[in-house]
Amino acid sequence: MTKGGVVLHTESDFEGLREAGRLASETLDMISAHVQAGITTDELDKIIHDYTLSKNAVPATLGYRGYPKSCCISLNHVVCHGIPGDRKLVDGDILNIDVTSILNGWYGDNSRMYVVGAPSVKARRLIDVTYESMMKGIEAAKPGATLGDIGFAIQKWAEDRRFSIVRDFCGHGIGREFHAAPNVLHYGKPGEGMKLEPGMVFTIEPMLNAGKHDVKILDDGWTAVTRDRSLSAQFEHMIGITETGCEIFTLSPAGYTKPPYGA
Repeated sequence: MTKGGVVLHTESDFEGLREAGRLASETLDMISAHVQAGITTDELDKIIHDYTLSKNAVPATLGYRGYPKSCCISLNHVVCHGIPGDRKLVDGDILNIDVTSILNGWYGDNSRMYVVGAPSVKARRLIDVTYESMMKGIEAAKPGATLGDIGFAIQKWAEDRRFSIVRDFCGHGIGREFHAAPNVLHYGKPGEGMKLEPGMVFTIEPMLNAGKHDVKILDDGWTAVTRDRSLSAQFEHMIGITETGCEIFTLSPAGYTKPPYGA
């Protein structure tokens, strides 16, 4: 069943989404121990690739519209869609790792920030506020609310703390497709946009910059960076609207939220 072009999922669908979301979050739990100075982002990608296959799943990004790797790893001033390569992690780095697993035909999409060694005070505050902004958006997601309510909650929390919201990318519907309706903006006005109904499933994945919100795409056609080279951070959860609120499909089985993990 669809409403306004958005799929309304059943409880049976939710079970498939829970399993796919759990695998994505388990993958991010697993990789935490490997995020250390000296490892390359390509080595992290290989670990994620092998782990996903070991769980009888498929990394959704590999080959998607020509994307060459099994996850996205975005370092420091990279906003999103960073392609893993031969860059070694060094003390002070912050990075987002974004994984999407296809399990039994369902997509599970999840990303988190990681830190290497001792990042700056500004970097840690950026990470904290980005996580809090995502959770403010999730709190606003319930039947009868609108997409604008979600965007406003995220934007107000971030901008009140003097960080900027990236406008060029947004959350998206997800289920048996990687990207579907609706688009979920991380800024907006209360009461505007589509009204939420039980069964809707989408990601909330705000990107916050320490400087201005402007971004540019590098020549590889994927990597988005801040134009002013300021630090950027992102967190992502996949949620489903229920009769009383929303369910987060990508909660960490280990209880991890924001770094440091496993401390």
